[in-house]
Amino acid sequence: MTTSNLDTIAATYEGSPEDNARHLMAALAPEVLWIEAAGSPYAGQYVGTAQIVEGVFARIGSDWAVFGVQVHTYLADGDRVAAFGRYSGTHRASGKAMEASFSHLYQLRDGQIIRMEQVVDSAAMLQAMQP
Repeated sequence: MTTSNLDTIAATYEGSPEDNARHLMAALAPEVLWIEAAGSPYAGQYVGTAQIVEGVFARIGSDWAVFGVQVHTYLADGDRVAAFGRYSGTHRASGKAMEASFSHLYQLRDGQIIRMEQVVDSAAMLQAMQP
């Protein structure tokens, strides 16, 4: 049975955090381009899994005592899948909680993610990070 692009992306959000991370790492193409929104605390372009893990996920894990990602809508169109939802978290240093809307647009080739671009309510994240 062939997995659809939508199924590939949904598997990175719909399980336990450990399962989601495992599915995401398996779905990333070797030279994947990962774009975090300008204005975000993690803004920038990251190429390949090592840069993504170090520049985004390790920093999120360090900065946030709790960080959740909840998708409420998926849209699929050929090789592109969009996920819309909300981040939630409690910042370690400030102790402040936040909720921020996001959208992630993925492009896939042969079942692997070759590009992800994020749009996020970075103001909510930055506010929670302030002492």
